[in-house]
Amino acid sequence: MTTPDYALLRAFRAVFEGVPYYHRNPNTGDRVARYLYEDLYTLGISKLLRTRMSERSRVVNMQNRTVGVSRRRGDGTFGELVPAASAVVSDGFQVARGPVATIEIGAETKILAKAMIKQIDRVVGDLVRQTEEFKKHSGHPICVALVAVNFAEQYTSYEGPRSYATDGRKEKHPKQEAAEVS
Repeated sequence: MTTPDYALLRAFRAVFEGVPYYHRNPNTGDRVARYLYEDLYTLGISKLLRTRMSERSRVVNMQNRTVGVSRRRGDGTFGELVPAASAVVSDGFQVARGPVATIEIGAETKILAKAMIKQIDRVVGDLVRQTEEFKKHSGHPICVALVAVNFAEQYTSYEGPRSYATDGRKEKHPKQEAAEVS
């Protein structure tokens, strides 16, 4: 059986493949989450959702907040376009971007690349708090957690100009930890 060619999976792969992964980059999750909506559009499972996306009445918000409401941000929130705003369609994308008045789908992206066992409680807590935040202000949104687990044989993490390589002993290789996490 072959894995379907989802844009979301390609976006996750592009975060690591052939480039250093900087785990403190706050835009990575936003970039990845955007492809969730592209896949929903392409799959066309919901005719109503696809119609609203095509009409640009529903958009993905890369700023991750609703207009006029202060709240904790998510990655790639999706909802009704603010009535006075314009939807923007980027080259290569079907789903427009813009400010949202509501959150109908809220996504949170987490990438476990190294020291995964130490991170798992924090990640689960972040996902729970994000779901509570989406529901607190937006009725009954669909809440999606996008979690990537690194299965690399060895790994070097980057934090600014510094790098840290796994050694398989003191610093476990991701493949050694991934079995415990997944």
